[in-house]
Amino acid sequence: MKAELAPRPGSVQEEPVVPPAPNGPSKPVPAGLLPDDHIFVDNVVKRFGDTLVLRGVTMHLKRHQTAVVIGGSGAGKTTLLRMLIALEKPTTGHIWVDGDDIAPLGEVELNRVRQRFGMVFQYAALLDSLTIFENVVFPLREHRKKMSRRDQRTKVLDMLKLLGLEGKEDRMPSELSGGQRKRVGLARALMLEPKILIYDEPTSGLDPITSRMVDDLIEETRDRFQVTSVVISHDMTSTMRIAHQAFLLVRGEVIASGTPDDLAYGDNEAAREFIMASGIAPDRLSRVGDEKQAGDATVKYKAM
Repeated sequence: MKAELAPRPGSVQEEPVVPPAPNGPSKPVPAGLLPDDHIFVDNVVKRFGDTLVLRGVTMHLKRHQTAVVIGGSGAGKTTLLRMLIALEKPTTGHIWVDGDDIAPLGEVELNRVRQRFGMVFQYAALLDSLTIFENVVFPLREHRKKMSRRDQRTKVLDMLKLLGLEGKEDRMPSELSGGQRKRVGLARALMLEPKILIYDEPTSGLDPITSRMVDDLIEETRDRFQVTSVVISHDMTSTMRIAHQAFLLVRGEVIASGTPDDLAYGDNEAAREFIMASGIAPDRLSRVGDEKQAGDATVKYKAM
């Protein structure tokens, strides 16, 4: 079934209303925002001087689903990522998160918004001079200063255990495998209990087996923690395995969107060509959840 990204022509759709804040009235929301949108990227344009990087990007990112933004080098993926986590502002357009337009917010308000997001960086971006515990506790030390050191330690150790890293807290990053470092980065991203996780090229530089494990990790985490996952990637194999929604970004424009099957077998020739150029056979790939239902062996956290 295709992901419905806009109302059908001629259909009548009630305008959703954000629940009222305590002691305050409900606030209006923009035309085009759909009831299950967690993030709504609304006609975003981004310029750096005379260079036009994003050209009217619109995306509906659904709550508790995995959305993958794919595209080649120079497509604008990194710029889009930076705007989603409020490190850049659109030149024009809006980015709505939970019904709030974050584009016009000031720095103090943006810092609060950023805590709704967990960021899993490419190559994990761990601090090599710190232990695994010190890497994971870092967000709590920065943003939960009133939390006792004892409670911080308990929270970190519980998360490491949950992600199959029990007993690794005193290790250094160099002592862990690539898959384990990815999980440490994920543990750190989950410390502030975000509702949205953003992954920057999570399978870049990994061998096929580890890449598959990372795919499983993304989906198991989404299901376990009930988060919305946004993945920035150029990996079509991974996209076919984990995406509920896929957005193909080319030269700053979303030229195709829908389910991975929509892109692979739909009418958009550019999307089919992109997938063909990636060298994969879509009919031989299935979503992580479908594999579990079929009874395939599931790669658990501790196996990575």
